[in-house]
Amino acid sequence: MAKAAVFIADGSEEVEALTPIDLLRRAKVEVDIVSIMPSLEIVSSRNIKITADKLIGDINFDDYDLLVLPGGVKGTNNLSACELLKENLVKFNEQGKGIAAICAAPTVFAGIGLLNGKDATCNPGCWGELRKNGANVIEDSKVFVNGNVITSQAMGTSVDFGLALVAYLCGEEEAEELRKTIRFGAI
Repeated sequence: MAKAAVFIADGSEEVEALTPIDLLRRAKVEVDIVSIMPSLEIVSSRNIKITADKLIGDINFDDYDLLVLPGGVKGTNNLSACELLKENLVKFNEQGKGIAAICAAPTVFAGIGLLNGKDATCNPGCWGELRKNGANVIEDSKVFVNGNVITSQAMGTSVDFGLALVAYLCGEEEAEELRKTIRFGAI
């Protein structure tokens, strides 16, 4: 069974975190919600308390097939300040294992050189940051999959993002079946 870790921090955008978790779990992917804060409980960007399953210091990154970062400006800044997370994002990328980020969070990838010379997308307010770090921004794509790197634009693309993660881990057929089941998009 595929396994994913979704990293949350104070200020993480709740829809961007919880929608992919929901969709991955519907597809029978084992998902751990991992706090990078000193506590399991974080306060999201809209002041919703979310309780993580684990703390980042207590996980074995080798257990995962995919690492996922939700956005939210404050949450992204907190994720970007987490050295353990960034070290493992680099390691996953070098191994060709999945890394995914939505909204402002692709700037974490860009800041550590993972998008240099690569196509990616993010929140339009962060396009300049990605370009400054060598990414080719795909402006008209809700989600962009570039091999093992999956990026998405914003809260409104959270379902698209979640379905792309399901497709990455479980295949296009599973993602399409899930899309139909949740009645997303044209049926």
